[in-house]
Amino acid sequence: MGRLNYIARFISNLSETCKPLFRLLRKDALVKWDEDCQNAFEQIKQYLASPPVLVPPVPGHPLILYLTIHEESLGAMLAQQPPGSREHAIYYLSKKCTPCEAKYTIIERTCCALVWVLHRLRQYTLHYEILLVSENDPLKYLLDRPTLIGRVSKWQLQLAEFDIRYSPQKSVKGRAIADYLAEYPSSDTNPLETELPDEHIMNTTDRPKKWTMYFDGAVNLSGSGIGAILISPDDQYYPVAAKVTFPCTNNIAEYEACILGLQTALELDVDHLDVYGDSAQLIAQR
Repeated sequence: MGRLNYIARFISNLSETCKPLFRLLRKDALVKWDEDCQNAFEQIKQYLASPPVLVPPVPGHPLILYLTIHEESLGAMLAQQPPGSREHAIYYLSKKCTPCEAKYTIIERTCCALVWVLHRLRQYTLHYEILLVSENDPLKYLLDRPTLIGRVSKWQLQLAEFDIRYSPQKSVKGRAIADYLAEYPSSDTNPLETELPDEHIMNTTDRPKKWTMYFDGAVNLSGSGIGAILISPDDQYYPVAAKVTFPCTNNIAEYEACILGLQTALELDVDHLDVYGDSAQLIAQR
């Protein structure tokens, strides 16, 4: 009866239905299980065997997330109350904490659980405003921290994509369900995931702007000439040319043209350069 009384507010006319059972709990009462007691027991059993039906959320209205954290478990209920309608449940969640997570402070366990619940129900929480109802305000804890390091900084980043607002409600029926779920968590013992997805991708830096260089050299009876042209990322052209005054072969002219272009690139403070030329021998050496 103690467990039943825990969710009494959700059972219509419970006191009247259980009157025969409550009578047996009186001091010095004679315990006699009669037909009235059996009928009351069957009615309660029928109710507990037929839980409320979950319904999909209504677009355009915020969702209510009830969150309860215990030392070794958590319970959550996602609900919604459209205008002119009673509150209805959308999703129930419960989970056991790992031994490592159980060592967190209560506010840290609340932050960790909030991240897990929001990502577990991402198909709902990403597209709606979320009203968070819990004993502790994890949002204030994360925002008031003077420095964010380690897991706390990851939690804040993971919550940044959600529209969450703390609602300091104290006595609401959704909290009671969340409490009950935390008392009887599911057998899922996977740790609450605090790692950022694709963290190695999120840590990339901007690539430098790329320049392009074309070079060429020529040798003929009238002399030898070399030239190169550099093209900036914004399509600005920087041509450079020179005449070779010493005897050389065509390959030497190609080398000199490439060197001339690279010297010009250094003068322009080019960091990233793609080089193109028609000398197979030079290009193959890289």
